Amino acid sequence: QVQLVESGGGLVQAGDSLRLSCAASGRTFSSLIMGWFRQAPGTEREFVAAISRSGGTTSYYDSVKGRFTISRDNAKNTVYLQMNSLKPEDTAVYYCAADRSSFMTRMSSEYDYWGQGTQVTVSS
Repeated sequence: QVQLVESGGGLVQAGDSLRLSCAASGRTFSSLIMGWFRQAPGTEREFVAAISRSGGTTSYYDSVKGRFTISRDNAKNTVYLQMNSLKPEDTAVYYCAADRSSFMTRMSSEYDYWGQGTQVTVSS
């Protein structure tokens, strides 16, 4: 079992930055592929970014590429999402997720563990 706890959300203005953190416990963190997803009201949960177990490979949703950066610190059992140049359309609840498999995926159904989410609101 893996427990994930997100933090760092908040209310910001367009153009501002935020860094989300997700602390993991309960299983060897370095064995997990980690991802960030988001869900806005009335929409389906969508993929934002993922990072391999070593941190050497990352993947991003097209609309955040160049603005968001996913990283991980295996010594601290934590994954981060640095979000720059935020836009109102980035407003959503952001979820951290962990995948026990060996292959990175953008499919939320493939992730085994989820955090409770943290709200990010970007005003125009």
